[in-house]
Amino acid sequence: MPELVAAFLFIGVVAYSLFGGADFGAGFWDLTAGGAARGRAPRHLVDVSLSPIWEANHTWLIYCLVMLWSGFPAAFAAITTTLYFPLGIAALGIVLRGAGFAFRHASISTAHQRFFGAAFALSSLLTPYCFGSIAGGIASGRVPSGGNGDAVTSWLNPTSALGGVLAVLVCAYLAAVYLCVAAARLPDPALERYFRDRALAAALVTGAVSIAGIFVLRSDAHRLFDELDYRALPLVIVAALAGAATIVLMVLRKDSTAWLREGAGAAVALVVLGWGVAQYPYLLGTHLSIDDAAAPDATLWVQVGVAVAAGVLILPSLVVLFRLAGRGRLAAPADQTSG
Repeated sequence: MPELVAAFLFIGVVAYSLFGGADFGAGFWDLTAGGAARGRAPRHLVDVSLSPIWEANHTWLIYCLVMLWSGFPAAFAAITTTLYFPLGIAALGIVLRGAGFAFRHASISTAHQRFFGAAFALSSLLTPYCFGSIAGGIASGRVPSGGNGDAVTSWLNPTSALGGVLAVLVCAYLAAVYLCVAAARLPDPALERYFRDRALAAALVTGAVSIAGIFVLRSDAHRLFDELDYRALPLVIVAALAGAATIVLMVLRKDSTAWLREGAGAAVALVVLGWGVAQYPYLLGTHLSIDDAAAPDATLWVQVGVAVAAGVLILPSLVVLFRLAGRGRLAAPADQTSG
């Protein structure tokens, strides 16, 4: 039962990485789009793409938190009493990001739109960085089982810095690919090329940082490095192949977006799964196992039932939401094109 509940929890982690990650990455491209005139088209596509779905993406974060504190209360207590700084910053970033995104739409003056746009974009970088640093702190064993670990070094360390930078880059990569596909459906060839070029750049930079990260993990997170090089190696290899295939598609198939989104999503999902496999059977470093951290079986059975019921009731509605949003059926009339 503990392993089953942990699997359900990790499904939520993967889903939030894919959907919430692309959501945060859109803010990265909003920030780097340039001035008001030059960045108008990219920002408009970001607004149109995010407006119907950005709140739904955080469903996965809530799901993960509930599964963690109910199913593994010892791990939840240890994480929240040690990593409260990055957790608090991430929570603040989510609030400021949502407020900035909403108020930018409601603002009339250019100065107000720029202010709220900056809040949205900067929070979109800060929040995934904090989540990545939290993952790095957990994976490198800096969260003690009893909690109350070092509030500074637990997330300001080489592995956490690597996790934070990779989280921002992966989010930017996913968002660029998704926005490239969205631009192709408008259709808008110029905007499609714009995001295709940025997706390619983000993929190359992410790959370079990942290679450099091997040396960071080797010196700072020994067990994680060993398991990624052994038990999780097949997933890492397949993830690299999926990422390489996506890059090839972006380079060679300049007039097609076929399989771009699937390839990018598969690469990111496999990397996250590789981390989970390397971490198993521990929730925290090498000192708190899944079995030791688990709640009583009665609680775990309830969690499984709730997770299954949520999948039956909520997943279909999310699928419909994303399909309608992808087809432009949920955009405002002024945002829809004749195509």
